[in-house]
Amino acid sequence: MKAHLRMVGCRLNQSEIDSMARQLEAMGHEIVAEPEEADHFILNTCAVTQEASKTSRKLVREFQRRNPHAQSTVTGCYAQIAPRELATLPGVARVVSNADKDDLVSLVTGEEIPVFDADPIERRALERGALAGRLGRTRAFVKAQDGCDNECTFCVTTIARGAGRSRPLDELLREVKALHQLGYQEAVLTGVHLGSYGQDLGLADGLARLVRALLRHSDMPRLRLSSLEPWDLQPGFFNLWQDERLCRHLHLPLQSGCDATLKRMRRNTNQAEFRALIQAARAAIPGLRVTTDVIVGFPGESDAEFAISREFIQEMNFDGLHVFRYSSRPGTPASRMKNQVHSHRKKARSADLLALSKSMEADFARQLEGTRQQVLWEQVIAATPDGFVHSGYTDNYMRVKALHPRDLSNRICAASLGKFTDGAIHGTVEL
Repeated sequence: MKAHLRMVGCRLNQSEIDSMARQLEAMGHEIVAEPEEADHFILNTCAVTQEASKTSRKLVREFQRRNPHAQSTVTGCYAQIAPRELATLPGVARVVSNADKDDLVSLVTGEEIPVFDADPIERRALERGALAGRLGRTRAFVKAQDGCDNECTFCVTTIARGAGRSRPLDELLREVKALHQLGYQEAVLTGVHLGSYGQDLGLADGLARLVRALLRHSDMPRLRLSSLEPWDLQPGFFNLWQDERLCRHLHLPLQSGCDATLKRMRRNTNQAEFRALIQAARAAIPGLRVTTDVIVGFPGESDAEFAISREFIQEMNFDGLHVFRYSSRPGTPASRMKNQVHSHRKKARSADLLALSKSMEADFARQLEGTRQQVLWEQVIAATPDGFVHSGYTDNYMRVKALHPRDLSNRICAASLGKFTDGAIHGTVEL
């Protein structure tokens, strides 16, 4: 079978679609880059915003238009909350719930397949060559946890994903080791609520235990943590960064810098607690990059509340923002709140914070100017008479471009960093 796999949304969705690709490859099936080449489409959908749901529907229609002879299997959060709507789209053969997602490849192929729990499967994947190179990826997204026990009033993901549940530590360790054997240079731990890892297993410090185990018992050159809710972390957690393989980037969703808005959102943090956390992190981890999520136009967010939020964001001096306009999602408490904010106000506030984010990212990039950083080169983006133009990332997740006569894809090496322009730092490779 030739399969074309796509995803919409978060890194957790990326980790799941990558896992499906690895399973299919290990079973002898082929992953193809274009829908026209496929026998089957697999789409992992998202429902976090109305736009994400719209994009998910659009992709299903696009698959069928580009290849009307192939069938589609659709899963993910939008498939969970609107299965009937997706089932009526052209070419959809099955809609798989999040609860059954781990069995999706078996449902599509009719074959039973473990992922990383049996050595023969790992050997078969290794014998087929460097999967990382064929999939065009140097970073592997590893699903450590799923679901969430929080009740943020705007979030449909908790409804779609269910209660928090953690994968066994030994299973994750085997997976990361196998991914390193396959050629990956970086593992990114993901989850709906990654910071809660292990709580359902009775571990108060589950994520710290997991990180320590992966650093101690695997040789993966880089380990990165995806989004972490700020209330899950204690100052001692930052001692883990004494190991240089743990990437110096923390994405800590704030959502609003105004305490009154945070209370309506039912977020378990406030200005004082978040400020203390950021100060502790930066004091413990030199060169740390801190980014965050912000929602604008949450129900009841007045001009005064937005001004308070913006002022706090500036005070925290984030190194980049992901800005979202509030989107009403079915079944959430926020969708029933009064004082919904008009779209033109949300648009204006979003534009304001996006401009601020661009400035903040440039400020952080200037701090790196003239320094020597290790870069994981992910791909060649152009070829010139003088060599290949490479694109890669520092461990604190700043994009770097550099010219070099040889293809450095999937290698980590030092680069001297220069000016930041057009979203990337221009560097010189040092070998």
